[in-house]
Amino acid sequence: MDFELTDEQRALSEAARAYATSLSQQAREIERSNEPPGRDLKLALGAQGFLGVNLAPEYSGLGLGSLEALLILEEFAKIHPAIAFPVFESSVGPVKAIERFGTEALKRRVIPEVCRGEKVIAIAMSEPDAGSALTDLKTRGEIRGDRIILTGGKRWCSGGGRADGYVVYCKLSDAPGAKGIGAVYIDAGVAGLSFGERELLMGWRGIYSADMFFDEVEIPLENLIVPAGGFSKMMEAFDLERCGNATMSLGIAAGAFDEVLAYVQERRAFGKPLIEFQAVQLKIAEMAMRIEAMRLLIHRAARRADTGFPSVADSSIAKCFANEGVREVTGQALQLMGGYGYSKEFQMEQRFRDGWGWGIAGGAIDIQKVNIAASLVGRRFNQRA
Repeated sequence: MDFELTDEQRALSEAARAYATSLSQQAREIERSNEPPGRDLKLALGAQGFLGVNLAPEYSGLGLGSLEALLILEEFAKIHPAIAFPVFESSVGPVKAIERFGTEALKRRVIPEVCRGEKVIAIAMSEPDAGSALTDLKTRGEIRGDRIILTGGKRWCSGGGRADGYVVYCKLSDAPGAKGIGAVYIDAGVAGLSFGERELLMGWRGIYSADMFFDEVEIPLENLIVPAGGFSKMMEAFDLERCGNATMSLGIAAGAFDEVLAYVQERRAFGKPLIEFQAVQLKIAEMAMRIEAMRLLIHRAARRADTGFPSVADSSIAKCFANEGVREVTGQALQLMGGYGYSKEFQMEQRFRDGWGWGIAGGAIDIQKVNIAASLVGRRFNQRA
């Protein structure tokens, strides 16, 4: 088993680190204003080749693997989630489902624009009564000839109200549960699509979230990604998004670690640097251990998947461990920095707030543990019984 990156992968990671670091001041402004990155940044990310690196070359991607995409994402997540969000959505988000399952016409229309930074595509899954119990969703898509008519609503869509397009999970037949669920793509601005007020969240400043409403939204049949009964296919693609979620946690934790490691070597108490105290040394070691384990679990999931999607077991283990780890690392780092960690003059309190959210988004921590247990015994558990 090889734990080393190739020379090409290291070079890609270093290039991403250098470019992401150059955006630090812009990230601070995003944190202050709560406004998302502008179009210029997304176009620049596309021009630099950081978007859709694991998408096929025939759709303007670089044709690299998911591990390469996650290496890039980690470096941007160290700086700020909003800076990393276009990278996330272009490489491990719903665009991968479009690439794998969508019609050729849809792929050629949407994916090149994503790779160029002209579009960000978000995913719309959850509803007021369908979060962890996703098969309870009520949004419906009725196929009428060569059109699909969408009615219903969505909640907790990261990017909702500001993304350029959406992959929407919906009921496409009257079959019960997962058998009736599929997914479609809709462009922002289509008639009948509207949004509620922007959600005010604890963290994730610069990333919009808003309720979505579909009032007889009409889209062409070529926008069908998977038909009724394709729910399991969409969840296969979502296993890669779980790895992206885990990598966002990893990047935030790694950024926090870099910041606190520098701090404890510079900050003095009782006449000596904080790092000279054994209690501080133990905390630093614990944080480093957690971060290394996060990274190994994420990379294992990506490597095992090769050119496909990770398994639900690998992705759930990586996500669950990283989600818990980032909370622990940022919490300990904030404590070590004391009042400076709690001050908005520094980035640590922001990392703490942002890190907490990833254990809620994309399937809560406890749901991942249910997935892990199910994979161990080889069957799904009926939560309704």
